[in-house]
Amino acid sequence: MVVCGQVFTQEVLEKIRATVESEPKISRRALSLRVCEWLDWTAANGKPKQMSCRTALLKLHRQGLVPLPEPAQSGVCAPKKEKRPPPLPQIEPVRCSLQQLGGVELEKIGSRYSKASRLWNALMDTYHYLGAGPLCGAQMRYLIHSPGHSYLGALAFSAAAWRLAARDNWIGWSDEARRQHLPKVICNSRFLILPQVQVANLASHVLSLCARRIEEDWRARYGFAPVLLESFVERDRFAGTCYRAANWHHVGTTCGRGRQDRDRSRALPQKDVYVLPLQKKATEVLCRESPQVVVEQKAQKPVAVGDWAEQELGQADFGDLRLTQRLVSIARDFCACPQGSVPQACQSRAKTKAAYRFFEHPETTMDKVLQSHYQSTLERVAHEETVLAVQDTTTLDYSTHPATERLGPIAFTANGRIGLLVHDTMAFSVQGTPLGLVDLQCWARDFDDIGKKKRRHQLPIEQKESHKWLVSFGKLSQAQKRCPDTSLVSVGDREADIYELFELALREPCSPKLLVRAFQNRLLAGEQGHLWPTVAQQPAAGIQEVSVPRRGTRPARIARLQVRFARVTLKPPQDKAQLPELSVWAVHAREVDHPEQVKPLEWMLLTTAEVATFEQALERLKWYTLRWGIEVYHRTLKSGCKIEERQLGHADRIEACLAIDLVVAWRILHLTKLGREVPDVPCSVFFEEAQWKALAVYINRDPIPPKQPPSLRQATRMAASLGGFLGRKSDGEPGTKSLWIGLQRLDDLTAMWKVMNALYGPHLREPPVSSDPGYG
Repeated sequence: MVVCGQVFTQEVLEKIRATVESEPKISRRALSLRVCEWLDWTAANGKPKQMSCRTALLKLHRQGLVPLPEPAQSGVCAPKKEKRPPPLPQIEPVRCSLQQLGGVELEKIGSRYSKASRLWNALMDTYHYLGAGPLCGAQMRYLIHSPGHSYLGALAFSAAAWRLAARDNWIGWSDEARRQHLPKVICNSRFLILPQVQVANLASHVLSLCARRIEEDWRARYGFAPVLLESFVERDRFAGTCYRAANWHHVGTTCGRGRQDRDRSRALPQKDVYVLPLQKKATEVLCRESPQVVVEQKAQKPVAVGDWAEQELGQADFGDLRLTQRLVSIARDFCACPQGSVPQACQSRAKTKAAYRFFEHPETTMDKVLQSHYQSTLERVAHEETVLAVQDTTTLDYSTHPATERLGPIAFTANGRIGLLVHDTMAFSVQGTPLGLVDLQCWARDFDDIGKKKRRHQLPIEQKESHKWLVSFGKLSQAQKRCPDTSLVSVGDREADIYELFELALREPCSPKLLVRAFQNRLLAGEQGHLWPTVAQQPAAGIQEVSVPRRGTRPARIARLQVRFARVTLKPPQDKAQLPELSVWAVHAREVDHPEQVKPLEWMLLTTAEVATFEQALERLKWYTLRWGIEVYHRTLKSGCKIEERQLGHADRIEACLAIDLVVAWRILHLTKLGREVPDVPCSVFFEEAQWKALAVYINRDPIPPKQPPSLRQATRMAASLGGFLGRKSDGEPGTKSLWIGLQRLDDLTAMWKVMNALYGPHLREPPVSSDPGYG
């Protein structure tokens, strides 16, 4: 589990318990130093992060995971007697211009026991409406004075806010990047110009002096330089003019909650948020994630596969272990009864109430729920040579629940259907096995935006819904850095034929590859003409046969596709002339000799992956055919998990529930594909012991289960048979629909098996010793 940004494994927790038990008189400080040594938990200057460790130990102690010795009440840990603040120096009024002031100097405060420190405290307690503090975390304090006019004021920098929506949106970093780089953001938590000092432009001049000096001072004390400054200005008291004059950026407003507002009372005044980058590419530095995380986890001991929910969601970080445990429990219940309502899945009044409280909790957002699953997905991705990340959008229709709050239109008219839009990115192996979600975006349209499509050519890409493709590609780029040995390919349908998306994919050489089905007949650079005619003039490279399944009344057939490919240079659209020309590969496949009355298949694919041979062209075509897997996934989510039938009253609760259903739908689809990919492995890799035994007993009509578990293919087919799969030769392998219905019935069978086995198991587990009637 992750606490205070550090991973505490079960082994570390056991060592803490053993240490406290064997050394009951150990101090909390000594224990924290020892834990820092075990975890190699140090700051940039090499010193152990003892206070962060003590905070983490206290959280673990309050959750009942580790014991802690009693806090010391004497010696160095005893509270010290407060010293009297020094008398304030005589400060005469200063009224002049900045030039007449004769220079401004910043005096860095070293020890907290120094005279300068006591003077700083006295000035703040006397003149600043927030007082002297305490300040949070790492900090740097200054006194402001002038050689000819004594002290002019004081200011301080301290640790940044853990979460701040306005700042985080401006930076655009992920949760993992925020954990890694938050220390590089520091807060100007106190700023005081004495009321006796009336000097125009003095405040902005002091801020500029600090911006030039703070990097060096912070590096000298803490071993690293800050990248971004932040500050809060209470809008009812101040206008923030000095920050604007010093080139700070206003990025938003707080909502008045504060870090202790757990009941969302919003009792604090609203404050404007200002930031100042200390480097030219500050946001790029803060958004950069360490690429070694997933690679190191390859060698870790895997979690027991019997508890899939713990493996996928057990590392969710809500700041409270009980919420993580509740998430894992809800996921197990939802998977056991995928088509049931929340009360049906939870099967008890207490668990149902706990589930609704979980969905309403302010910390259980969709992103936090899925973060652990994203990490598990990347661990699976890191073991593959090539992974296809398929993007697609689907709608969730809640028109039958009009009382649900914060929904939006999902049709093109104001009186149409209402609901949510979901844009997800699912990772697939080249065999078609779903590896898990890489990114998810969920939003409700604004009713005022109806008709915005007519203005789309006047809007920048950031204000269009099509920006979702660029956001998901950005998340995939972060995944590529964390899985450097895996080649990631982003796959999209015709809606993803966006010029900015290709420009983003070609911006960096180490970016993931891009494969999109072309929608527009784009103009090519030079004298090449347009896309379709130019590629059609290329010589045919060969014929590829593909199997087209039956659809409605149209029978299945074998389609023969004539394949052509070429390298082309796209010219930017007229309204995007500032973008560069882009060189990509085009693969065109069109069905020949098709039956009459049947529309021939035709694909035009654009890709940043090289296509120099016929074999490479066929590989790109195969990649695109695997895009259908995300359509099956969406069908599993809607028909198998019944997400559109959830009645939770608010979009935020639906999103938290949707996050769990997304993981459950992935597990069902993963089991379906895994049974085809590795059919001979024991089913115990996916089914718990009680599940496969109950399944075998019911299917075989034999009260004694087999000694060895059946293969995964056999168990999957048996479970699907509970959902209506007949298993005839012409039926092929079971699909997701029969499997999710079968898993729901299997849950009841397993519960009954456990009861019967406990009551009658002793004489059913072993057969009689002999069938000889004369024995004994």
